[in-house]
Amino acid sequence: MRRLFSSFARGWPGGGLLFIRIVAATALLDQAVNELRRGGLSESAALAVCAASAGILLLAGLWTPIAGALVVGVEVWSAFSQPGDPWTYILLGSIGAALAVLGPGAWSIDARVFGWKRIDIRDRQG
Repeated sequence: MRRLFSSFARGWPGGGLLFIRIVAATALLDQAVNELRRGGLSESAALAVCAASAGILLLAGLWTPIAGALVVGVEVWSAFSQPGDPWTYILLGSIGAALAVLGPGAWSIDARVFGWKRIDIRDRQG
């Protein structure tokens, strides 16, 4: 993951990425729960499970590039296969693509696990 992002944004940009992750994850989970409540094991139920999984990963900030790419795939597929207005799917897919490219920010599991570490080397003379 460190190869994908030179740094994990802190401060206001990091807060903005956290906010975007929370909003996207909430929308994905809501979309998935509503789809699963409609019932039945079908293609849309499988998409709902994938969307819920991606939403949980985004909420935690874990494997954000993979989760963002999964969101893009699920939402593009949903936009073409589901009846009705495709703009919600397009919006969520765009947010997923942005998160996959920008990264999760400093307040994420990715930053804790894959972020830069500081190593203090003590002076031997001390």
